[in-house]
Amino acid sequence: MGLEYLVVCGTAVIVSGLTLFSGFGLGTVLMPVFALFFPIPLAVAATAVVHLANNLFKVFLVGRKADWQVVARFALPAALAALLGAFLLTAFEQSASLWSYSLGGRMHEVTLLKLIIGLLIIAFAFFELLPRFQTLSFDRRHLPLGGVLSGFFGGLSGHQGALRSAFLIKSGLTKEAFIGTGTVSAVIVDVVRLGVYGATFYTAKLGAVPKGLAGLLLAATLAAFLGAFLGVRLMKKVTLRTVQLIVGIMLIVIGVGMAAGLI
Repeated sequence: MGLEYLVVCGTAVIVSGLTLFSGFGLGTVLMPVFALFFPIPLAVAATAVVHLANNLFKVFLVGRKADWQVVARFALPAALAALLGAFLLTAFEQSASLWSYSLGGRMHEVTLLKLIIGLLIIAFAFFELLPRFQTLSFDRRHLPLGGVLSGFFGGLSGHQGALRSAFLIKSGLTKEAFIGTGTVSAVIVDVVRLGVYGATFYTAKLGAVPKGLAGLLLAATLAAFLGAFLGVRLMKKVTLRTVQLIVGIMLIVIGVGMAAGLI
């Protein structure tokens, strides 16, 4: 599993540092990388493990700053919606192939799950790239709706960060409370969806967990910690448009490849 370690851990280091100023979340970029080597449900679950560990570390640092009233209004609906999203992920995995085709002498299969996740990767890449979406925000009264949307997509594909930020940014929170509240909310969603993923792998048998995955997850988690550590000390800018564009274009390419059955 040398190549998997190199690509996944290298991505985790870079992306974890970039999340501090590029706008993209760790899960948004890391999940497609896991999907290059593992089935999509396993890739989403593996990313959730790294995401949870990284956020638990952040909770230790900033969790005490969380606004618990906002957490209750946002994270509880998010947790319930994450259950639905996670169950749909496992249901889509068992759906039949939509179509197949030959390209370059190889057969490629388009499944409902690959099509949905690929389109979501593309959509959230544009969500992060287009200026009009970067300034998107919602009134505090819409927090429960934001929780439902963020939790649902978090459970289905791991894309929860962008929507979470859009709904929390106008909640009247200080910068510290915003970070703490978002981190605590992310942990709650991660715990719920991991419970569903774990139960599904054992009951529905979507695929045997590959040998050595635990070691890869540990290495990726430590790499994410290292990336965050380096990012805090080396990066001074809050945003870096060039990096954001490169990451966004790469995500769109991966999303198109996944939706087309090439990945």
